[in-house]
Amino acid sequence: MRPYLKFSWLLLVLLWNATGCQKKAAPDEYNAKAANPERYNQCLNKLTEVVIHDIFSPPVASRIYSYANLAGYEAMLPGQPTYESMAGKLKKYEATPKPEAGQEYCFPLASTRAFLVVGRALTFSANFFDDFEKTFYEQYKQDGIPDEVYERSVAYGDAVAKHILDFASKDTYKQTRGFKHTVTNEEGTWVPTPPAYMDAAEPQWAKIRCWVMDTCSQFMPPPPAQYNVAKGSPFFKLTEEVYEIGKNMTEEQKKIAYFWDDNAFVMNVAGHVSYASKKMTPGGHWLAIAQTVARQKKADFAQTVEAYALTSFALSDGFISCWDEKYRTNRVRPETVINKYIDPKWTPYLQTPAFPEYTSGHSVISAAAAEVLTNLFGDNVAFTDSTEHSYGHGVRSFKSLREAAVEASYSRLYGGIHFRDALEVGNLQGRRVGEYVFHKLKANKDGTIASK
Repeated sequence: MRPYLKFSWLLLVLLWNATGCQKKAAPDEYNAKAANPERYNQCLNKLTEVVIHDIFSPPVASRIYSYANLAGYEAMLPGQPTYESMAGKLKKYEATPKPEAGQEYCFPLASTRAFLVVGRALTFSANFFDDFEKTFYEQYKQDGIPDEVYERSVAYGDAVAKHILDFASKDTYKQTRGFKHTVTNEEGTWVPTPPAYMDAAEPQWAKIRCWVMDTCSQFMPPPPAQYNVAKGSPFFKLTEEVYEIGKNMTEEQKKIAYFWDDNAFVMNVAGHVSYASKKMTPGGHWLAIAQTVARQKKADFAQTVEAYALTSFALSDGFISCWDEKYRTNRVRPETVINKYIDPKWTPYLQTPAFPEYTSGHSVISAAAAEVLTNLFGDNVAFTDSTEHSYGHGVRSFKSLREAAVEASYSRLYGGIHFRDALEVGNLQGRRVGEYVFHKLKANKDGTIASK
């Protein structure tokens, strides 16, 4: 071969490789790379970023997380024979589409694809996903997945996502939009609170289809302390406790309250200037805790996705159960009672959320999430939570997930936005929800708990 022809041939080969023709890998090789749980973590974290940006209320955010993680879970299943579909376990969820028999797939890719398609469909800021996906999917191509396998896997993820979105469209969410809570101004009932005096959030949320619970009232708690502002009454003692703690906050109590604030929309008022702060929802916070513990336990791809899915369902049913009680009892917030009967100038350390007080949403959903994660990863899992360090909320360490849930609950008393009974009853309510979700979804046909 003439020298110049040899040189031209080598140049052509180099150009061919440089323009994207990757060496194709064997299925075991590219599947192992694609099954890195950090890729799914990237998707979860991107969805959380969008949820924060779009300012979804905590119940609505839990719905988004649940459908996205259901899609991710179901799309990975054909590659995980020891895991079971949620069909027949989640209320009214029917069989997921099957991949084509005899064809090669990369199911971790299908999983992240299904997650992202559903997450995009249920949020507003598509540009966040556009920018993310430009580089995200390139990872799989670098793994050496053959083009036909890549396209087939993406198509399967799309098919699962479509199935999940069809399931989502029938949960009565659309029918609950636009409703407002009627404020009666009756003594002891909820009224809007300062500084924004916003309408009550999601008054129809108990009508959303449950995920695992039989009904929204399955874990109905006992009624709260009877409203009575006479000195010495049980209710007024609860009110005085909130007031006294608020006047004498320790630095530790302030740290705990702020760490668990998780208020998706905080209105800041300084003189004539007001501006809003966006923060992580409590559900997003607990999914981030799930991520921390899964990493610590070196959970594989399937274990990580399952942890997200089960935690999401517990969060969603926790919100439904809690909101059912909130709008049944319609209890007044401490700030309203204290300002009227004790101190008109008193303000809580945290901004009072815009919905009735009993039971505490943080208490219910934190206990529900902690129960699922404890059953998955074990008792006494010590961990450090730096979830919201980037938002200025600090870092805290816990001896167990249940300990974290209890602290999250009492943070609402320190913050001045809940009475004690709403926390303690709410924590029990959430534990019952979480325990039920875990056992219903992990049970074998004979009733024993499945193990991986």
